[in-house]
Amino acid sequence: MRRTWFVVMLAVPGMAQQALTLAELERMAVAASPGLAQSQSEVRAAAGRALQAGLYPNPVVGASGDHVAGGPVLRGGDLGGFVEQRVVMAGKLWLQRGAAEQGRVAAGHMQEAERLRVLITIRELYYRALGEQQIVAARQDMAEVASRTAKTRRELANLGQADRPDVLAADIEAQRAELGVTMARNALDRTWREIAAVVGRSDLAASRLDGDFEAVPKVDAEAALAAINAGNPELLAADANRAGADLQLRRARVENIPDIMVRGGVRYNRELIAPGEAIGTEGFFDIGVQIPLFNRNQGAIAAAGAEAERARLQGRRERLALTRRFAGVYKEYRDAVDAAARYRDSMIPAAREAYEMYVGNFANMAAPYPQVLTAQRNLFQLQEDYVTALIAAWRSAVAIEGLLVME
Repeated sequence: MRRTWFVVMLAVPGMAQQALTLAELERMAVAASPGLAQSQSEVRAAAGRALQAGLYPNPVVGASGDHVAGGPVLRGGDLGGFVEQRVVMAGKLWLQRGAAEQGRVAAGHMQEAERLRVLITIRELYYRALGEQQIVAARQDMAEVASRTAKTRRELANLGQADRPDVLAADIEAQRAELGVTMARNALDRTWREIAAVVGRSDLAASRLDGDFEAVPKVDAEAALAAINAGNPELLAADANRAGADLQLRRARVENIPDIMVRGGVRYNRELIAPGEAIGTEGFFDIGVQIPLFNRNQGAIAAAGAEAERARLQGRRERLALTRRFAGVYKEYRDAVDAAARYRDSMIPAAREAYEMYVGNFANMAAPYPQVLTAQRNLFQLQEDYVTALIAAWRSAVAIEGLLVME
């Protein structure tokens, strides 16, 4: 049967008594993150670029005049207006917008990656604080036991039943235990300062935390790695960048297909065709294309092809890097989980039994005090090592979760 050695909802001096949940801390951290706000701005900027990339060229409207001169025949020439429009061919605008849209998609995935980084940071701090609270509680228990032991040794010394070296050893152990409590509180205070910085609340007071510290999630390596490869935001962003680079390559390849320039208008020609009779209103138009004789966009096509290859290789590189990173984090997770199980199920029960036996023998004058002291210190150290292993297990589990996509 599983035994719980520590209580999460402990009272630490100077700590606010209103409990905080992980969900509350996550909400505050997401709301306060400047990095997340920056990534949201980048998404909006990318959306604007995608919109702009697909807009059709504006027409040109103007006035025209020919043979503008006086004289009995030209009589001022012809005056009128025109409209000019570039007709984009070969789907260039569609490809341009598609490439920019993939940039917007990539920015959205990077925004999700930033949100995930914020959540992982606050979760790691949350579980560290849970563990450090328990270390404070364990060291307080040890300090109380050491203090009672020192008091008992002094009383026995007054009755002539204890030697002065035993009294000094007990006093030193009590001071050592009090120093341990002070250092544990300092560590917890550091973690709370980090939490306050992440959630953007410099006035955030240290509080009790709600949570089951011993319920470390079980991680299946194959399932977790498959989920990482399928849904990691940075991998999804790399896929979007690759798709955008492919569209840019297609766009470069059709660049040498010329657009059509169309121009047409109406003018009034005052030139006389007969005495007293002007030519009058007439229309005109021009149609032209640029012949890709010398510049066939060869260099841009080569550059876009290299960029597409680079984007493809970047995605593969990031997948391999994540797989390697997962291997290291998963190893740390397994080490911590296995150590915690060994502490909980075997080592701590044995140390507790040995300590209780030494206490009983000491009470019956069958064991010297140093043996009791050693057994006591060993028990509390194993309990603290158990909590440290749980902190490491949570840190690794949260890091693995950070490689996964967040719903």
